[in-house]
Amino acid sequence: MYQDYKNVETVKPGGLDLKDRLVGVQRVTKVTKGGRAFGFSAIVVVGDENGVVGHGLGKSKEVADAISKAVEDAKKNLVRIPLHKSTLPHEQLGKYGGARVFLLPASQGTGVIAGGPTRMVLESVGVHDVLSKNQGSSNPHNMVKATFDALLKLRGAEQIARQRGITLEKLFNG
Repeated sequence: MYQDYKNVETVKPGGLDLKDRLVGVQRVTKVTKGGRAFGFSAIVVVGDENGVVGHGLGKSKEVADAISKAVEDAKKNLVRIPLHKSTLPHEQLGKYGGARVFLLPASQGTGVIAGGPTRMVLESVGVHDVLSKNQGSSNPHNMVKATFDALLKLRGAEQIARQRGITLEKLFNG
């Protein structure tokens, strides 16, 4: 699922205190010869609020089954996101489909300035201070995936120093 991104650290769910957040439930209809068949689609974000997060999609004839399937799917797709104190290491733009999400680090005490699905993803990651702007599509599925696109592109200071082949001290002292 995350093969397009460099240096993504996947995480196993064992031993983590994961909290799940329901982003949305949609009722979907399939029209058949015998009439309409109703079902439900749920999108869920799970995270430990300490840099580990995942999202999943579940579909079923019942709402509760769809949600539980989505939680199981999200636990299979956990990744670690680099954080800097209570915010992000740098600004980043994420895109998916027609949705674009711009994330900007903020000073301590700002809070999570984000709307809807983006807020749920950022809170699940454990970001407490961030500014964001959603542009384009407001489809919750695409907004969650665009937010993940931005988060997966983030690089921490240790990772940049390792890629350049220098120490952290040399990175910051120049």
